[in-house]
Amino acid sequence: MKSRFVVLLAALWWGSLSGLGFVVVPMLFTHLGSPAEAGAMAAKLFTAQTWLSVVCAMLLLMLLNKRDDVEVVPESRAAIAWVVAGMLLALLVEFGVAAQIVSARSTNGNLRFWHGLGSAMYFGQWLCASLLLWRLTRARP
Repeated sequence: MKSRFVVLLAALWWGSLSGLGFVVVPMLFTHLGSPAEAGAMAAKLFTAQTWLSVVCAMLLLMLLNKRDDVEVVPESRAAIAWVVAGMLLALLVEFGVAAQIVSARSTNGNLRFWHGLGSAMYFGQWLCASLLLWRLTRARP
């Protein structure tokens, strides 16, 4: 039962990252009136995604950190590493890169650099969630 909940949390984390990053945000920039309007809405959605990522990661850490429970994941150390890495990337984007994007936008600063870095870190978070989900759902002999 617990292993199914772990997989469900990992799938929620991966699915929300995938849906937002690869479907919703590109559609905002396609269908909203201006890039500034789409960017402001995307920023709000990315903040919500950060908190969903943190909640999923914290719950996953609590469930995967049971040393006496072999049912959850045989190689839970590697799974925990992906969770921690993904959560750190989410927090770094939210509290480091997002502020720099806002600052660069208002001062005509290095917006392209900060946006590219934030996108790369978001993709890194998506990869962490992907690898975690892959590890959790692989067939065991």
